[in-house]
Amino acid sequence: MKDYEVIIGLEVHAELSTNTKIYCNCTTEFGADPNTHCCPICTGMPGTLPVLNEKVVEYAVKAGLATNCEISRFSKQDRKNYFYPDLPKAYQTSQYDLPLCEHGNLEITVGENEDKYKKNIGITRIHIEEDAGKLIHDAYTGDTLVDMNRCAVPLIEIVSEPDIRSADEAVAYMQTLKSILEYLEVCDCKMQEGSLRCDVNLSVRKIGEKEFGTRTETKNLNSFKAIHNCITFETNRQIEELENGGEIYQETRRFDDVKGIGYAMRAKEDAHDYRYFPEPDLAPIVLSDEYINDIKASLPEMPHIKKERYIREYALPEYDATQLTTSKYVAKFFEDTNAICNNPKAVSNWIMGDLFRMMNEREIEISECKISSESLAKLIELIDKGVVSSKIAKQVFEEMFESGKNPEQIVKEKGLVQISDENAIKEMVERVVLNNPQSVADFKAGKDRALGFLVGQIMKETKGKANPQIVNKLLIEILNK
Repeated sequence: MKDYEVIIGLEVHAELSTNTKIYCNCTTEFGADPNTHCCPICTGMPGTLPVLNEKVVEYAVKAGLATNCEISRFSKQDRKNYFYPDLPKAYQTSQYDLPLCEHGNLEITVGENEDKYKKNIGITRIHIEEDAGKLIHDAYTGDTLVDMNRCAVPLIEIVSEPDIRSADEAVAYMQTLKSILEYLEVCDCKMQEGSLRCDVNLSVRKIGEKEFGTRTETKNLNSFKAIHNCITFETNRQIEELENGGEIYQETRRFDDVKGIGYAMRAKEDAHDYRYFPEPDLAPIVLSDEYINDIKASLPEMPHIKKERYIREYALPEYDATQLTTSKYVAKFFEDTNAICNNPKAVSNWIMGDLFRMMNEREIEISECKISSESLAKLIELIDKGVVSSKIAKQVFEEMFESGKNPEQIVKEKGLVQISDENAIKEMVERVVLNNPQSVADFKAGKDRALGFLVGQIMKETKGKANPQIVNKLLIEILNK
């Protein structure tokens, strides 16, 4: 592999968060019974006429501005002709030679610590188009059914330049793009539901060669893991094929993330195969400077701007600020929590530590968590006031995560209030010292681990509820007498 370079471009499809479809009034709501969210227009019945949803244009322009694109004052829509069972019109309304947005770029950060680097990835274009329906294959009967609910759900397709050189760069690009679309609120980015997915265009060439190799396109990858695994597999496959004297064919492929393998579906079409021509039933899209400037003024604080503000305003390390601002929903949770307890570093530690860990274990998003920002802020205040120790707080947090109860209720129900009464702790310390003469002798002989052992015995006796600062202070005082 050291003799080869991989060339990657991504075509990202993002379903727009409009209430209705791109050319009709059918709802875009996900998860309905098959063929219940469709009408004569989105199922392509003869004699119907489409009407463009203005919100689709607005959302596409927002995405273009946020990715440093040039916004076209004049663009049009085209018919992309192909025959497939889930495309009832036998053509897809898309954009070909005059897209809404062109010539953008996105800065990504790849790696961590000393291996971290930044890179600009060019964006060729962003255009609007309609989604196709969905084929449902019945493994038992061998039948294939068609669900038209997704037909004409509005999409933007974001096409990158072939600037990506590794699976890690591809994932970083997708993560950055997902974050931007979330902040703009133009797409819910639920990859597991297919509202954000990408096609990977990939070729390899020998180091030093100028010409690109023959590329393949792997369709519809809807997780970061699938993207990374697909690129790794396809890179190795192409190199192995070339090293064995074989040939790479221009083809469309699928990737099975469960099995970790890709396979060919069909020969890859070129643009002329689609017989593009201007959509005669839709007028051109003409945008004024005033319209574009109004949208630009409405853009929210973008992730990279928010990150710099977190470093400056909350004195957070760059790593913390990056992790907290990647997701709009995590950033809001952080800000809402900190607004209550005013302890940004503690809030950051809880979110990036225990909360992220438990979310990853259960494979859920922060919006699905039972812990509210008010509850986390209250837990941090209980620690600061000495009501519970940091160790007990972790136990309380786990219960909060599972049940959604507030921390005060959990502490009260389970009797977890921290023991801070010096007289009560002193009695325990004296008893532990008396019962562990060897550890006392070890401490006096300069063995530091003996102190930790004695502290552990006291914490064990109090089931972790003794105030550790008071325990350490009293223990050292008694041992030094």
